[in-house]
Amino acid sequence: MPEREPILYVEPLPSSRQWVSQNLAISRTKAVTYVQSLFPIFTWIYRYNWTWFLGDMVAGVTVGVVVIPQGMAYAKLAQLPPEFGLYSSFVGCALYFMFATSKDITIGPVAVMSTLMGNILHDVLPHLPQYKDTPWVIAGCMSLVLGCIVTALGLLRLGFIVDFIPLPAIAAFMTGSALNIAMGQIPTLMGNNSVKGFNTRDPTYLVFGNFFKYIKHCNLNAAVGLTSLFLLYAIRAGCKYSARRWPKREKLFFFISTLRTAFVILLYTLISFLVNRNHRTSPKFSILGVVPRGFKHMQVPTVNSDILSAVAGKLPSAIIVLIIEHISISKSFGRINNYTINPNQELIAIGITNIFGPFFGAYPATGSFSRTAIKSKAGVRTPLAGVITACIVVIAIYALPPVFFYISNALLAAVIIHAVGDLVSTPTAIKMFWRISPFEFVIFWAGVLVSVFSSIDNGIYTTVAASAALLLFRIAKAQGKFVGTVRVVYDQPPAGTSSYPESRDIFVPLDHSDGSNPSVTPQHPQGGIFIYRLNEGYLYPNAVYFTDHMTAEVTARTRPGVANPYGSLGNRPWNDPGPRHKDDADVDMSLPVLRAIILDFNGVSNVDITSIQNLVDVRQQLDRYADRPVSWHFAGVKSPWIRRALVAGGFGSSSAATRTVFSVATVGALEHKGDQLLSDVKNANSQGQLLSDEEFISESFTSTQDKPGVANSTSFDTLNLPILSTDHPFFHIDLDEALKAAKLESDVVLKK
Repeated sequence: MPEREPILYVEPLPSSRQWVSQNLAISRTKAVTYVQSLFPIFTWIYRYNWTWFLGDMVAGVTVGVVVIPQGMAYAKLAQLPPEFGLYSSFVGCALYFMFATSKDITIGPVAVMSTLMGNILHDVLPHLPQYKDTPWVIAGCMSLVLGCIVTALGLLRLGFIVDFIPLPAIAAFMTGSALNIAMGQIPTLMGNNSVKGFNTRDPTYLVFGNFFKYIKHCNLNAAVGLTSLFLLYAIRAGCKYSARRWPKREKLFFFISTLRTAFVILLYTLISFLVNRNHRTSPKFSILGVVPRGFKHMQVPTVNSDILSAVAGKLPSAIIVLIIEHISISKSFGRINNYTINPNQELIAIGITNIFGPFFGAYPATGSFSRTAIKSKAGVRTPLAGVITACIVVIAIYALPPVFFYISNALLAAVIIHAVGDLVSTPTAIKMFWRISPFEFVIFWAGVLVSVFSSIDNGIYTTVAASAALLLFRIAKAQGKFVGTVRVVYDQPPAGTSSYPESRDIFVPLDHSDGSNPSVTPQHPQGGIFIYRLNEGYLYPNAVYFTDHMTAEVTARTRPGVANPYGSLGNRPWNDPGPRHKDDADVDMSLPVLRAIILDFNGVSNVDITSIQNLVDVRQQLDRYADRPVSWHFAGVKSPWIRRALVAGGFGSSSAATRTVFSVATVGALEHKGDQLLSDVKNANSQGQLLSDEEFISESFTSTQDKPGVANSTSFDTLNLPILSTDHPFFHIDLDEALKAAKLESDVVLKK
């Protein structure tokens, strides 16, 4: 049976009310789903079992042993007494499991956030002398404010803003911070940090210089610090080698390596006890001193205008650190362990932790990379492992303060240096940055150098601002490409066949900027037709750049419709060189007159008012240049909102044009109940989607009633249904269709 003419289809343009109903309308189902998403624990807690508990127990205890010394060491970085590190460790581990979407992450005090907190206290305490003896009041206020802000970001589902901070910026921030922290701890490690005039909070390069300036003041602390640091690295290296040498015992060596910090601290604490037990008031080397038992600083956080005004300028960098560390770590371990985290929910989790933390005496906390890696390798099964870690911390808070008294400060400095060493980007990673993007390689080093020569805050701002500037530059200077056709066939027949398929046309840039073989020459469309591919979103930053490039190339490869439309040289505008005479002697008559422009919108995800208006202006400019209406065809427009914007600008159709070439979907070899199928088509017609009358529909089918073997049914061989709306003939499904339509239209015009 021959194919019928296709039924016409008219696409209803989207409306603002439709957008609001789809994106902003709140239904009961959406509200319930939103509330349920705030407590992910209810999706898995009812399935908790003994196998999961054993895995969580091992991981929780392992992390608990590690977080105790780290927490106290990081509290020293924050210029707070060591017990505040334990408080922060407890709250982070105890609360996170209720809001977590990551089983691996461990919230608590971290080196970078602690250093930033210490810098903030160092800067604001001179302006708030009333808190000189109670700096934890400012730290608690900071934690509460940061928690409220981050929680609000999560509740408003603004977690996507983290994606605007690229990997080189994060790597630069981590590397610069690690160098800053390590250099700041070396004087404590060596014992010359107490020299008058030596400020370890100065920029890294000054601390480096002053360390050697006062190196003669190093003392017995250097022996403790250097040997403990060497032992930490030696145990780790030995366990790595042993795991490769005896792979069957890899798990054993992993736990030995993980517990190396606890082992070294116990060993040197014993040495410190033996050396200083008779010298408690004047120890031979610097020790931690009295650590109060229990939660001695539980209170309602103090929030007042004095503190808020003093720390307001520090909040942006603190928020960035809080978010970057946690989200990047949780995403990384989610990919490693094959699960997906919800960034919005993770923001809520760290926000809630920092809101409630100050009530227990905690300062700002976020996800820890080292403890998360340990927790993951230890075989954690659920976020409930954090509760077990919290129990270990509580035991330490109440049972171990007498032991903490003898912990060496040089030993804690070694623990910090050993921990932050893993944050420095490796040469392999830095080399990869250069090979992938030299511009981002420069941004990376800019962030590192600013962190070293200025501060961590300025390093963060530098990398974020530079990355944003690079992004805007790439958007604004995105250049489209003119493309032509190349006829291709498969080099080998498809699997299972012995014949080559039919050849087909593909569209590649004329200048081979995509890396295509320069020996293959694309064919430029003839007859004044141009195909221009937009490779980015068509928005106000790049609209003029796109169209200027397109217009310059089009006018260079065509001739004007009228050689001298101004009549005389005196009437010509000053900026139009044109031919010098009235005739067309200075015009290359071998060039075609511009007839059609095809825009490839496959890479365009959004348009705006400025870009559409720019397109309207260019259309008018080229119409005057060609002395005739130029046809504008659009291929691959993916969004109905983009089509709506183009239609509003007068594109997509014209009063004289009808759709002559368009793609259809062929439906065939089917049988349906005849009455039902006709009813469906008529129903679509009544809604304004299909345009045809009952007679046309009926002729598109062949009745098979009363035929042998078929009872009361209507069958058809083929029925052609259009893919795109037939009332906008200049919107096409692909470039091939657009080119054929433009050529056919051009041929019709030439015949006239």
